[in-house]
Amino acid sequence: MALGIGIDFGTTNSSAAVCDESGVRQIVLDEDREIMPSATYLDRRFQVITGASAILTYVADNTGRTVEFIPEVIGEESEWHTPIGPGSNAPLATRGRPIYGLAMEDSGLKGRLFMGVKRLLGDERTPRLAVFERNFRLTALITPILKAMRERIEREVPLAATVCVGRPVNYEGRGQLRNQTALQRMVDGLKFAGLPRHEFALEPVAAATSYLHDRAGDGLQHVLTVDFGGGTLDLCVMKLGASGFEVVATHGLGLGGNHIDQQLLRKLIFPAIGEGRHWNKRTKHGEAWSRFPFEDFAPLLLNWAVSHQLNQNRFTTLIEQAIQGGGEDVMAFERLKDYVRQNLGFPVFQAVGDCKIALSSANEAMLDIPELDLSIPVKRSEFEWIIDETLESFSEAVHRTLELAGLEGGDIDLVLRTGGSSEIPAVIDLLDCFFPGRVVRHDTFGSVSKGLAILSYQRQMAS
Repeated sequence: MALGIGIDFGTTNSSAAVCDESGVRQIVLDEDREIMPSATYLDRRFQVITGASAILTYVADNTGRTVEFIPEVIGEESEWHTPIGPGSNAPLATRGRPIYGLAMEDSGLKGRLFMGVKRLLGDERTPRLAVFERNFRLTALITPILKAMRERIEREVPLAATVCVGRPVNYEGRGQLRNQTALQRMVDGLKFAGLPRHEFALEPVAAATSYLHDRAGDGLQHVLTVDFGGGTLDLCVMKLGASGFEVVATHGLGLGGNHIDQQLLRKLIFPAIGEGRHWNKRTKHGEAWSRFPFEDFAPLLLNWAVSHQLNQNRFTTLIEQAIQGGGEDVMAFERLKDYVRQNLGFPVFQAVGDCKIALSSANEAMLDIPELDLSIPVKRSEFEWIIDETLESFSEAVHRTLELAGLEGGDIDLVLRTGGSSEIPAVIDLLDCFFPGRVVRHDTFGSVSKGLAILSYQRQMAS
């Protein structure tokens, strides 16, 4: 019996589905859930945990933990030492002292959590990531997730056929070879995960396939798919005919929910933890009030996975000096201290994400971070103002896709929106404005994996 299998390895979440003559269904991947977080946790013994358990373990091991960096010895310096004392006949001796590198080893860190590695796959400049005393290839960090997915699929169906794996139109990255680089890393990861027989399909094409599978006779001619997920925005225009469909145009950007979360963090949280604040800076000429150098902290704060690196003297000393200097901004610096010392990067990003999701169904939500004694009311209008540049990029991407297809907005018969970020009301409003009465919400988190399984099944039936 022909059996199609689809794997959607996503930036934030992953899913899998199977298709046979009876229909298509998703596979339970993570305990009792069909959606599995694309997360890998490695402890100091390099034992691996994936999915929701990886996140829970990281949170339990690290949230609130005081980060302690210790100097890394990179060598030893020797010097001649002459024994002291008149008439001493003792031979010359050497005396050594260690040479220390940067204080980059977190002695209390029990494990490292990796999420969103898909965003790095197309970056030629990032072949490896440091995990404790070892360097891991990016392929090694995605392989456990793919392996866990394979094992869960095998619990339900045999893996005898070629697996269809999703890919974005364009992976993130600056180099011209970003797509080739990312695909080669994916190929290696799939092979190491026990999935050597695979083929790739564009994610927006798969999403459209899952919708059109049972609707071939609807009389549609041109369909636009907008797949707006955690890491990328992928669009495609398909032309339908009696014998199937033809992909007319595709377009993709490295733009997604993760970028939106960073924008919210910058605009809503940063001012409450020191950005734009002033401190009483002590210099050799005395004391003077000046703007706190928050820009030195921002790059690490914007990436929660590395924010623990702020626990170094060059950062913590500045925070302590700002607190000791007094003034009306002391509370903000106290929050920054708690943020850094208690390793709060992940729970803060979780709170930002929860607030974003709440604003999809309410006009106002509370950004609540009790660890920092912060409770910030956020109106949907403020949220939309914060992500204005993202919405502009989204609009430009839609217009560019139509341009590549040689079509006008009125030529599109149906628009399928899918992916978590497509639930943002401002995104829905933009699409409704461009294509009034023709936009359909389609299986936000399962459309791609189901479509991949259908494509896999169709190819087997045709062979």
